[in-house]
Amino acid sequence: MINYALKCDQDHRFESWFQSADAFDKLKSAGMVSCAVCGSTHVDKAIMSPRVSQNTKAPARMDRPLSQPASPAEQALAELKAHVEKNSDYVGRDFVKEARAMHEGSAPERAIHGEARPEEARKLIEDGVPVAPLPFRPNRKSN
Repeated sequence: MINYALKCDQDHRFESWFQSADAFDKLKSAGMVSCAVCGSTHVDKAIMSPRVSQNTKAPARMDRPLSQPASPAEQALAELKAHVEKNSDYVGRDFVKEARAMHEGSAPERAIHGEARPEEARKLIEDGVPVAPLPFRPNRKSN
């Protein structure tokens, strides 16, 4: 495992663990590495210094578990994500169709979140459908 310091095109800085350097490169080229703050997929490695353990007999330890947010911004993002997932329906790739149907009155209004390609989202906005991007990627539900 390797821990990289990363930054996005909006200059947000964060860290993430990867199986290997090759794994980072493959995930980045597939657009699967995104900013922990804004969700941008334009992410690069930031300059970082190596972590050196004072105790040569024991590996360097983390100050926090990986499951805990590293900053107040990450904490706020985690809380927002939990709120959205609890209070809206995940419609996946049907987001555009569902949002348009609710806007046109052919489906009952409800809070939804899902996925849309950038050009689809722009078209919804141009057509007056009230949508907004989320600053995180949704958890895809498989069943």
